[in-house]
Amino acid sequence: MEDQRKWPIDIQSRKLLDWLVDRRHCKLKWQNSVLVIREKINSAIQDMPENEEIKQLLSGSYIHYFHCLRIVEILRRTEASTKNIFGSYSSQRMKDWQEIVCLYEKDNIYLAELSSLLVRNVNYEIPSLKKQISKCQQLQQEYSRKELDYINNAAALREKFFISCRQFGITGNDVQQELLSLCSDLPSGLDGIAEGTRNLTDALDLYGACVEFVCGSVSEAVAPLLKHVRLKGNTTVYEWRTGQAPLAIERPVSLENVGTQQATDAIDWGDDAMSGIDQSAEIDWGITVEENTEVNGEKQGADVTDWGENTSAAVEISAESGSEGDDGVAKGNDALTILENTETRNQFINELMELQDFLRQRLSEMKEEADILSINQFQTAPAIVQSQDVAKVVAMMSVVKDLLQRLTNVKMRHLFMIHASPRYIDRVTDLLQQKLKQAQAVGEKQHLMVKKREQSLEEQAALEPKLDLLVQRTKELRKLIEADISKRYQNRRVNLMGVIV
Repeated sequence: MEDQRKWPIDIQSRKLLDWLVDRRHCKLKWQNSVLVIREKINSAIQDMPENEEIKQLLSGSYIHYFHCLRIVEILRRTEASTKNIFGSYSSQRMKDWQEIVCLYEKDNIYLAELSSLLVRNVNYEIPSLKKQISKCQQLQQEYSRKELDYINNAAALREKFFISCRQFGITGNDVQQELLSLCSDLPSGLDGIAEGTRNLTDALDLYGACVEFVCGSVSEAVAPLLKHVRLKGNTTVYEWRTGQAPLAIERPVSLENVGTQQATDAIDWGDDAMSGIDQSAEIDWGITVEENTEVNGEKQGADVTDWGENTSAAVEISAESGSEGDDGVAKGNDALTILENTETRNQFINELMELQDFLRQRLSEMKEEADILSINQFQTAPAIVQSQDVAKVVAMMSVVKDLLQRLTNVKMRHLFMIHASPRYIDRVTDLLQQKLKQAQAVGEKQHLMVKKREQSLEEQAALEPKLDLLVQRTKELRKLIEADISKRYQNRRVNLMGVIV
């Protein structure tokens, strides 16, 4: 028997109530009695003495049997004056709480209630709080990840905005005004390109000599517009067409003058600015070669180049060609420079591409040193053809590519679009500002994620003290129940298994 008393009693916490009922420590229908006791407790706490310890017992906690025992101990001190000669108390407070204790001890109702409370805390309350805290932590990680994504997205959108601005050659502080000011740079930029054609002398001479050597005499000059710009610069279309400088120039209303007339946010381009403009047609940005050039016995042709630019108000500038008897006055499109006018500019680009294709083909032939036929073919060629080497031809190609790039880059294409259709500025402004608006919208979402993460942190901070308090009280319940059951079995050690808190 002594050895048997040393054996511990192990009870699964999930089956604690069944264990107590099976061993007749508690009745199966103990819940009904607990309801009566809870009503008496709710009524008794309405009239309590001013005592700090009682306040702590009654503040926010589930009042069980052992709390009631402690309250009775306190009342024995505070209600000592109501004790009669028979040792009983006349105080109603003491009578109420003594009655509650007696009801709890009848049929061991208190043990069943404490066991039920322990099981509920272990199986439901504590896991629920832990799950809520874990969810808060997961949300914080998710909000932090989304915040970082929004920061990166906003930075990417702003970077796209500034990249687009750099392509236009503006800073982006005031998009519309900066785009307007770009128009004043267009003439100087075109004059610089025209000045660059002076470096095409060797390439044009080589091209002309090769064409004449291969094809014999030709009826049309090779790259006539390039030669004209090289000799005379970016002249008016009138001078290119007639061969004579105009006595007077009557240009259309320019974008520079119109830009200063803005009284409101809307741009008033004036009536004269749209004269001669068909808004229902498309802008012809294509670079076409309408004639095929025969080089080395083969026909060389340039494909049509589609710049992929569309405008809401597509414009076709119709040439207002002057006549022989126009008194030397350049009007309409004749008053524009060669590189301003769409038709002549396309011809200029076509001739550059034609020259580039020739140089590329000539360079390929020169590199084929094993091609004896190609070498013999040029033995009777002019000295300018035979004196060229790979390095010289590569240098010529570099000059041509530079001019093409300067004339067809993104900034220049947009300047031509603005020159052709001033309303295009509004479209570009809206397009660029839309990127900034998207970045701002993403930034607002980022701030929202920060706010939600802070709310989740606050919720977690509120739940953690509740969990700690519940764990502490559950441990206390475990000890009380183990001690109570131990007394019933000659102080044998009792272990409630599965109480993981």
